Amino acid sequence: MATDPALAANSLANQPVRQSTGNGGALGKTGFAWAIFEWARNPYYILIVIYIFAPYFARDIIGADLLASGALDGLPADKALATANAQGQATIATVTKWAGFIAALTAPLLGAALDRGGRLKPILAVFLGSIVVCSAMLWFAEPGGRGLGTGTIMALLVIAYVSYTYSEVTHNAMLSVSGEPKKLAMISGLGLGLGNGAATLIFVAIALLFVLPATVGWPFAEPQFGVDLAKFEHARLAGPICAAWLALFSIPFFLNARDPGVPGASWTKAFREGAASVWRTIRAAAHYRQLMKFLIARMFYADGMAALLALGAVYVALFLGWNFLEMLCYAIFASACAFAGGIFGGWLEGRIGVKRALAVEILAMVVTGLVQLSITQESLFLGLVENRQVWQAPVFPTLSDLVYLALISVVAVTATASISSGRTMLVILAPPGRSGEFFGLYAIAGTITVWMGPLLVERFTLWSGDQRIGMVSINLLFFIGLTVLLTVRMPERTA
Repeated sequence: MATDPALAANSLANQPVRQSTGNGGALGKTGFAWAIFEWARNPYYILIVIYIFAPYFARDIIGADLLASGALDGLPADKALATANAQGQATIATVTKWAGFIAALTAPLLGAALDRGGRLKPILAVFLGSIVVCSAMLWFAEPGGRGLGTGTIMALLVIAYVSYTYSEVTHNAMLSVSGEPKKLAMISGLGLGLGNGAATLIFVAIALLFVLPATVGWPFAEPQFGVDLAKFEHARLAGPICAAWLALFSIPFFLNARDPGVPGASWTKAFREGAASVWRTIRAAAHYRQLMKFLIARMFYADGMAALLALGAVYVALFLGWNFLEMLCYAIFASACAFAGGIFGGWLEGRIGVKRALAVEILAMVVTGLVQLSITQESLFLGLVENRQVWQAPVFPTLSDLVYLALISVVAVTATASISSGRTMLVILAPPGRSGEFFGLYAIAGTITVWMGPLLVERFTLWSGDQRIGMVSINLLFFIGLTVLLTVRMPERTA
């Protein structure tokens, strides 16, 4: 791309030259520092947004409180439970929807300012501090009206979700200087792998220290540190654990990662010029035709994936009736598979090109997700196979449980790989020196339907009273995103 019209309209020539490339690979000092950030931060999303806190909030606070209120006493027991579960799923969807609204309106402005402002690390520290505080406060989220109120819990989750998005935009804006251009895919994949590896370790610790001692008396006779499962302390602890983990393990990133920001640059001027640049970029979309098509594709496919991940664990906890130990095992298994997915994404991009890799990953998620929704507690594959007990075990005793668990491995691998592929594709298509702004647009493309996806699930779930119908609606976003993605033309040797 010879000329960047946004830069031509508002030259940055008077500003110090910002570094746009780096040196080394995934195991180099700066590359590994960039990747280890996700080891520190990603457990929040995995434990709180997906596997532990969100299902707990939906089932044991929203659903249980609704049942205890007597509002559903006139319904048969199974119908009352289904209604409470649907309300719990819709509440989580509402949280994600509002977080998406806020991020969609602000993330591109932040990204554009990051290309023009001062050091990025202090800004990133503010976002991480917000996540730490909100995460730690979740310890006070108790059922039955004790502790924090439902509205306060939802507000904390929204603030943390938005802060997480901002931290993602800022961190991604530093990817291009973390290593050599040809090594960025592996650096990105390593970060995702480390993030899921960290979550796996935390899941295993929660299982060994709290859940297994309470359920089977192993490896300890009772839960450690006085944790009381009857008060859901094992689920509420996920918040403080993620807060401490993030605060501790972000230190190596701040010490060693390369910061492309210019010391002393005015952030006020950066936000003002950044906002103008975002507007010019949108108006000059024809000059970035392929990049804009990719961002439109991401606007749909990535947010379908975000809705799937954010609500998938809530779905299985409520619809398949998995208990906390099963959810914990599910989380460990999925996180271990996702670790492999980060590495797999970088490998697949190198073999078939980033665009083809991304298309394969999206299609695999769609097909696997539809098969998953054909599984119930009574049958598999839309009633073709009757469910039966396979073994006597405290977890996953039925055929439905085991088949669903096996399918989770495919979703975990391909979802993680698609995140890595999407980031690499953005770096390839973005104009040099403006990765922050386009990662801001990348973020809005990943958040504008973060509210649409949950809104679809919320509306369809409440309208039908059926969780499966709500979850099926997500696939519309996948299909639109994949269709647009296939029209994107990539530079030679990167397709």
